[in-house]
Amino acid sequence: MDTPRLDDRDIAILATLSREGRIAKTDLAARVNLSPTPCWERMKKLEKAGYIKGYRAEIDLVSLGPHVQVFVTVELDSHRAESFQIFERIIGGMEEITSCWAIGGGYDYLLLVVARDVASFQELMDGLLESRAGMRRYYSYIVTKPVKTEPPASALLHP
Repeated sequence: MDTPRLDDRDIAILATLSREGRIAKTDLAARVNLSPTPCWERMKKLEKAGYIKGYRAEIDLVSLGPHVQVFVTVELDSHRAESFQIFERIIGGMEEITSCWAIGGGYDYLLLVVARDVASFQELMDGLLESRAGMRRYYSYIVTKPVKTEPPASALLHP
């Protein structure tokens, strides 16, 4: 499918939605200096072209109760394509692993894990080490305080 070329208003729509996905359509239209119907049509065009994958709520984890967030770098035993596929399939089914990135450099993956406590995190990692996931080693970094968590699209949309 051909992706449409983005103009300034499309970029403004995407930037606003990346920060405030639940904004009322009339408020969005006013912010990007369009009337509601053309704004709605542009949104639909952006969705159809794949620029907008979905709308989500940002959940305040603190209000849900005690938890720990941990970044984990992972090195696999083997660097065969099958090893990467097995690892990705196994962690894909683990809800505590909220994000996973394949990375270049000294490690193979960077994970973000959210667990109830450090003991739950360690149980998860012990299970991964004992599974067929193929982890050689991992290093964990506990988040002590979130400093900045901005949707990544904003940086790409503003020159």
